[in-house]
Amino acid sequence: MAVPKRKHSNARTGSRRSHDHKPTVQTTLCKECATAIMTHVICPKCGAYMDRKVMEPKVKKREQGA
Repeated sequence: MAVPKRKHSNARTGSRRSHDHKPTVQTTLCKECATAIMTHVICPKCGAYMDRKVMEPKVKKREQGA
């Protein structure tokens, strides 16, 4: 069975793993309310998608009583 002769250095290990990080989430601003949202997702604040009102926004219980 093959066994490594020497330990790999931290720099060599880090160089190999340099592309293993999580990619950043791509966000855009909603055209209706200017909230930062992920692309291709209905805006949770105003319910708009692709310049159309698709659904009514979800209202939290605190906002209903106020």
